[in-house]
Order: sequence, then C-alpha cells, then structure tokens
Amino acid sequence: MDFYVSSIIFFLFLFLGTATGEEGGGGGGRVEITYGTLIKLKHERTSFRLHSHDLAYGSGSGQQSVTGFPDVDDANSYWIVRPQLDSSAKQGDIIPRGTIIRLQHMTTRRWLHSHLHASPISGELFWRRW
Repeated sequence: MDFYVSSIIFFLFLFLGTATGEEGGGGGGRVEITYGTLIKLKHERTSFRLHSHDLAYGSGSGQQSVTGFPDVDDANSYWIVRPQLDSSAKQGDIIPRGTIIRLQHMTTRRWLHSHLHASPISGELFWRRW
C-alpha cells in the first residue's frame, strides 16, 4: 500500500477514534460519528480541507480530482461517511473505532478513491506542499 493510501487510512482511524466538535460548535469533547454524518477532513499542519468538485482528470484514473483547499467555508469540502458495501450497517448507526468506511463527496455524490496512478499535475502518487 502506498504512502498516500496509508496516510488516509491512518488519519481516518485516528479521526473516528478521537473526533471532536471543533467546527460544529460542539463542546470540544468526543463525539460519536454515525453513518450518514457530514464531515470535513482537515490536515493538521496546513489546515487544508480534503476538497473535490465536478472536474475529472484527463489522464490517469480519469476520476474526479481531489485536492487540499485552505478555505474553511468551502462547500466542496464536505464528505458523507458511508459503510462498506458488504456491511449491514444503516444510516444513523454509530461507527465503532477502527471500522473501515467509505467517503462520498456531498456535492457530486462521487466516492473517494485511491489508485496507484501518478498525479497528472505533479507526476507523483501524492503531493506535498511542505
């Protein structure tokens, strides 16, 4: 598994285990994440949010582009937490820590994918800003 995919899986594992109500106006304590919850994923060091919009790459996987975006109020940074395809979980069920999930982009309804295709922009499997 490449570095980028490993980083996303590790981040989601940590996120689901230690989610806080930072942007949602909660008290800053732990919150339970349920299937169907609308979330934003923020990179801690840069504060960029996982962002997408209805624009596909013209090469590589040909799927929708996914990037990091700095604007807190960006509507294209919302993702819906969904269960795995073979799961019996339903919307509203609490997600146990360590569960593998799927992320669906709120606006386009497309799924977050990871592939071993180099980025058509950077030529790498992942992009670094630092």
